[in-house]
This record gives sequence, C-alpha cells and structure tokens, in this order.
Amino acid sequence: MPMNPTVMKLFARNHTFWYRLTGGALGSKMGKAPILLLTTTGRKSGRQITTPLQYVKDGDNVVLIASNAGHTFHAQWWFNIKANPKVEIQIKADKRSATAAAAEGEERDRLWQKAVDQYAGYADYQKTADREIPVVVVTPSAD
Repeated sequence: MPMNPTVMKLFARNHTFWYRLTGGALGSKMGKAPILLLTTTGRKSGRQITTPLQYVKDGDNVVLIASNAGHTFHAQWWFNIKANPKVEIQIKADKRSATAAAAEGEERDRLWQKAVDQYAGYADYQKTADREIPVVVVTPSAD
C-alpha cells in the first residue's frame, strides 16, 4: 500500500532540511540507495520546490523514477518538469543546473531495468500504480 501523501511531504521536508544542512552527510543514502535533491519550479506557483529522490547513475546523467511510491497519480515534480525541464540537482554538496526529460522506448526500458536492478521495489510500485511510471533522464549543464 502506498504511503500517505501528507506523511510523504513531511518526510521530504525533514529529509531536505538535514541533507542541505549537512551537505549530504545526512540523507544522501537511504539504506544502500543513493539520494539526491531535485529542485523544480512549481508549474502553478512558480516557487522552487525541492524533493529528495533515489537516483541511478547513467554515465554523466542521473535517472529518476517518477513512481510516487506506487500511487495511481503522478508525482508533482513530474508535472513540474514537464512544464519546465530546467532543474537543479544536488548530490551531496555538489549542486548543478540540469535539464530533465522523459526517457522513451528502448532507452526507457533499459533505464527502468537498471533502476529495478538497484531497487526492486519499483517493480512493486508499477503493479499498484495503474499507470506507466515515467523514467526521467537528468542531464547536468556544462558549468
């Protein structure tokens, strides 16, 4: 059963606070899974919104899975990047501007499998989501 959205929001705010305060010394791992901070621009509010997310490395890119913990509705950050693909990622103390885009076709299949290999829970989320879970490729800008 997916986590309550209100609990998810509170957890994300607390996680983000400690991650930023410590430069990722706290919060950059959840178990063995690597965690980054994704900052998007709210499509309605225009505010900067930060979400801690598990990620998978794929060369210089990072891959995010918009699973929303298996809910039947998409994560808000997914809608935000569809409206404005310019994002910021923070991995530990390293912050970078980046561009996010949905993976499609064979690339999506390859990256989905790579993510499931890292965290098998994604396969369970797909069963409860009743939607195709988006796979997002985040390409850091050359700063």
